[in-house]
Amino acid sequence: MPTRRVVTGRSKEPRARFAEELRSLRTRRGDSLRQLGERLGWDWSLFGKMESGETLGGPEVVQALDQYYGTPGLLLALWELAVSDQTQFRERYRRYMALEAEATSLWHFAVSVLPGLLQTPGYAREVLAAGGLKGEELDQQVEARMGRRELLAGEDAPPFRTILSEAVLRTPLRDAGEWRRQLEYLGEVGERAGVTIHVLPQSAGLHGLMGAAVMFLRLPDGRTVAYTENGYRGELIEENGPVERLQRAYDAVRDLALTPAESRKFVLRMLEEVPCDPSI
Repeated sequence: MPTRRVVTGRSKEPRARFAEELRSLRTRRGDSLRQLGERLGWDWSLFGKMESGETLGGPEVVQALDQYYGTPGLLLALWELAVSDQTQFRERYRRYMALEAEATSLWHFAVSVLPGLLQTPGYAREVLAAGGLKGEELDQQVEARMGRRELLAGEDAPPFRTILSEAVLRTPLRDAGEWRRQLEYLGEVGERAGVTIHVLPQSAGLHGLMGAAVMFLRLPDGRTVAYTENGYRGELIEENGPVERLQRAYDAVRDLALTPAESRKFVLRMLEEVPCDPSI
């Protein structure tokens, strides 16, 4: 069978293809990002982030763009493909990503770094680079991680609870400005109705989840699965017995953590300690 010839030369990855089409349509229309924002009533920076692949945006803004460009349903179809695409993630994560996308609620414990769902681009880039990624692969994984944040956006977002070990907030990024942006984003996301953030103080002492980060996914069929991860590997756990043991450990840790209100104050104190940029 002959090799299939590439016809359009356009990106094959759904996220990149969506961003590419947005840029192409706006360029052909002759609009600047600022003009587009003024005409559609959205902050123009949102369109810039969508065109760079930093975010996918929500269905409302995509439908508005379809109407504005006269492409009924095209952009929305590309957006739906991008949202559901799992090939952007490394192979070992794809089964977990598929389950995360359909979860009805999520519970998380962070032992050393913030969960991907709460990371800013700067934080994600430094964490992934520390793990050995670089170049195009690093860019791709940062983009993919930013796409995951869409899971917590919108009216249908599943409830999300995370317990952050104090060590997570005591380990800043090298770039103070990026660290400030990360803490500010954490405070912003923590105000969403479906997001609950706890801080586990160091004074809580030893506990049953010290070895790895863990995420629990409640699935539509009523099952709960767990995903544990350390610096070298991740493991998806679907057997009831091990999952229940992890859940009991999680409940015990939550009893030791600060309340959401106390945790928000803790994050704000961390923000106050970040050195100010002398140029500001």
